[in-house]
Amino acid sequence: MSVEAQSSDVEQLNFAVSFTIISILSGCLTLYAYGMNTGGPVIMNIGWPLVGIMVTLVGLAMAEVCSSYPTAGGLYYWAAKLGGNNSAAWSWFTGWFNLLGQIAVTAGIDFGGAFFMSALFNQLFNYTLDPPHIIAVYAVILFLHGLLNTFGVRLVALLNDISVWWHLVGVAIIFVVLFFLPSHHQSAGFVFTKFVNNTGFGNSIYVFMIGLLLAQYTFTGYDASAHMTEETRNAAVAGPRGIVWSIVVSLFAGWVLLIAVTAAIQDYDAERMAVVPPAQIFVDAVGHNLGTFLLFIVVGAQFYCGMSSVTANSRMIYAFSRDGAVPGSQFWHRINPRTRTPTNSIWFAAVGAFILGLPYLWNPVAYAAVTSIAVIGLYIAYGLPILLRLLAGEKFQRGPWHLGRWSYIVGWIAVVWIGFIAILFVLPQTAPGNTLQTFNYAIVAVAVVLLYSGGYWFLSAKNWFKGPKVQGSAEELARIEAELEAVGSAAPAPSR
Repeated sequence: MSVEAQSSDVEQLNFAVSFTIISILSGCLTLYAYGMNTGGPVIMNIGWPLVGIMVTLVGLAMAEVCSSYPTAGGLYYWAAKLGGNNSAAWSWFTGWFNLLGQIAVTAGIDFGGAFFMSALFNQLFNYTLDPPHIIAVYAVILFLHGLLNTFGVRLVALLNDISVWWHLVGVAIIFVVLFFLPSHHQSAGFVFTKFVNNTGFGNSIYVFMIGLLLAQYTFTGYDASAHMTEETRNAAVAGPRGIVWSIVVSLFAGWVLLIAVTAAIQDYDAERMAVVPPAQIFVDAVGHNLGTFLLFIVVGAQFYCGMSSVTANSRMIYAFSRDGAVPGSQFWHRINPRTRTPTNSIWFAAVGAFILGLPYLWNPVAYAAVTSIAVIGLYIAYGLPILLRLLAGEKFQRGPWHLGRWSYIVGWIAVVWIGFIAILFVLPQTAPGNTLQTFNYAIVAVAVVLLYSGGYWFLSAKNWFKGPKVQGSAEELARIEAELEAVGSAAPAPSR
């Protein structure tokens, strides 16, 4: 194979990884019920492209930073490189918000998967759809993802390859089935202009804005392309392209999916009251058997996405712990000598995600809070390196992929948008917002992380945290791999 062909293949892999983790079959559909009550079809089919455009600008600004620092170190490494005299502090806070977002996005993906898997079991076995039964499925999914990432490294790699095609083919099948087979479709006016408000708030603009969570939550995880750069030829170009194209393709593919599902609605009020509205829409539109098959496609995509999220989450926890930033770091960054995986970090990710989902037992809007936490945590971690790049001005050394004279315009729009959504998604999502059943506890989770990381920094960490110990260069990663090989060779051979 030629060098050009190899480079093309790995660039496609960069795109595929980010596209899979964005996972429109997870994000779009798991928050579809939220969208049906918080804006309705307008929020899905007008709000989606609006958010998609803003996220594209965020992705462009991130891609420019990625081109200058094409290393696997990721967001908090970028912050360390751009932070100047305060690089350790910027790296510290970027890492903590990234940690919060990573755990919350794992919770969001697998919790959403639990809803859909429970609905599939309900169609097949009349499984009970109440909070305790859904939480039980959620626990099993997280447990399986923990086991796969602990013992099934090769299987995880294979499933990741399958996942890309599952998503692409799955979206195509769902679109074709819902576009051609239902006997009744909603009008274009309904799909693009129907506004629904079941939040209890009287201000339609406010309801529309909080409804944007559906799209904003889906567009997360595209920084995965940056983490792949050490395995990529021409990384300073391939990494940025993977970030941007995964967003653009997801924007259009997700919009097509949302239009198809919304047009296939048969009875809006009855279907929005279902525990899992998209599952009910499938069954009502094309019948029990075919609807169940479409549901199976969605469940498979969500399972793959959650598995990849645990993988990425555990590696971030491992790296941050290796730098001493997480309490009990010596425990969390250990490598299992038999499986050569960061086992303790994997279970940190799984258990942390499970804890975030537990409030659903008494708070029916808890899932929206989990997704809000994911958006806020990840986007602040995305935004800090962009802000630092802007503050660096012309001191910033552009890579081969850059925005030229548009850098500052795009960058500042991205930073303002991130600040806007960070405030927006801690606001009440259902009126009244001050009861146990309707409270948006995203603000509590964000405040706890901010107060803890801030207090820890000023009281202790500023005296010893120096930023990433391993910067992510090819030489440093090769050294880590050699160390892992030494650990593995020194360990006893596994018994059969």
